[in-house]
Amino acid sequence: MLPILYSFRRCPYAMRARLALRVAGIELEIREVVLKNKPAALLAASPKATVPVLVLPDGRVMAESMDIMVWALTGHDPEGWLGQGDPAQAQQLIAINDGPFKAALDGYKYPERHPQATRDQHRAQAVALQLQPLEVLLAPGPWLLGPSPSLADMALLPFVRQFAQVDRAWWAEAGLPRLDAWLQRLTGSPLFESVMHRLPPWQQGDAPHRF
Repeated sequence: MLPILYSFRRCPYAMRARLALRVAGIELEIREVVLKNKPAALLAASPKATVPVLVLPDGRVMAESMDIMVWALTGHDPEGWLGQGDPAQAQQLIAINDGPFKAALDGYKYPERHPQATRDQHRAQAVALQLQPLEVLLAPGPWLLGPSPSLADMALLPFVRQFAQVDRAWWAEAGLPRLDAWLQRLTGSPLFESVMHRLPPWQQGDAPHRF
């Protein structure tokens, strides 16, 4: 029996979980979820009902993307993501990303849902909180915390990608050339492309789709 991953292709949390599972070489069954019509099996596994959810053969359930990433890489980390850079700095970057930066990103994407600030104000907050500091971190080299990609690079990638896609014309003129090069390098990699294949929505009774 294989682990089962409930996922959604465009969800940044699910995306970073898939990146870690793929690089760790973990064979599993992947189930693409339609978020407006979540399958009963997902709801039974995790009442939280958000993706990603990883169900292990022994019945354990992981419903947080960072838990899935660390679990996968603790078992096998061939590219050394966990050992790259200062772990405390990596955790700080991820905490900012998953907290205030994600809130500002949501306001930038959906200003009508977050009327406490304008779209431009949400964008400016996101740049100040995370994107400009990342631009500075990239000054010494191509990766955030050292000479090769780290857990922080891969955990932040889907969210920076999402931000850049909101207004591509603005992003092209944003004055973040190192961050843009970092983003293009990662999204153009075979690893990233391998976790972004489109899958049909899973339904009970479907043949397993191997990841």
